[in-house]
Amino acid sequence: MIDVRRGADRYQGGDPAAGITTRHAFSFGAFYDPDNLRFGPVLACNEEILAPGSGFDEHPHSHTEIVTWVVEGELTHQDSTGEKSQVRPGDVQRFGAGSGARHVERNDGTGRLRFVQMWLAPLVAGGEPSYEVVRELADAAPYEVPAAGAVLHVRRPGAGERIRVPAADRVYLHVVRGDLRLDGEELGPGDSVRISAERDLEITAGSPGELLIWEFPDPAEAGPGADRPERSRA
Repeated sequence: MIDVRRGADRYQGGDPAAGITTRHAFSFGAFYDPDNLRFGPVLACNEEILAPGSGFDEHPHSHTEIVTWVVEGELTHQDSTGEKSQVRPGDVQRFGAGSGARHVERNDGTGRLRFVQMWLAPLVAGGEPSYEVVRELADAAPYEVPAAGAVLHVRRPGAGERIRVPAADRVYLHVVRGDLRLDGEELGPGDSVRISAERDLEITAGSPGELLIWEFPDPAEAGPGADRPERSRA
């Protein structure tokens, strides 16, 4: 099954007056849709734009693996485990909330900040919070999130390049930039695809692009207590 979701159909969230623009791919906060709560372990895939000086004040999470991909600008992260870092384009950040943790996300730079943030439900709820940043993740290099049974691939195809879609039980694709084609469907920035039980799929790039590909080898669901996206934020 191939389920294409268009970027134009994302739920509009955030707080534009405060310099925060958010576009949600899944049911989130006031944008409740009982038919769009999750895809496998994916609970949220948010496109965020923060104006200089804006951001999300300290807030809690629990039982959630939060993976952030910075597209433009620089993200300042600080959390209750004592971690503080600057996350830049090409870096992958993972914040595992465990049984409970708090963090702050801000744009302390002078230009706009744009990032994609994905929430994954863990296979087992609870545990200690954890944090890491992988600097300048190489194209196609797998980034594993074992707590959620997930693997992320970042692909940056050139025009005309073909990319094989992982032959996993579930695959989630998010287009960051570029014009792509999958199984006869044209895809552009902000579009996403939910793939179930498909094999031998290829993506063709019509222009240089950037693509986030999640594969979930097992159709695992998280245990009870996973953080639910009840706030209109990243």
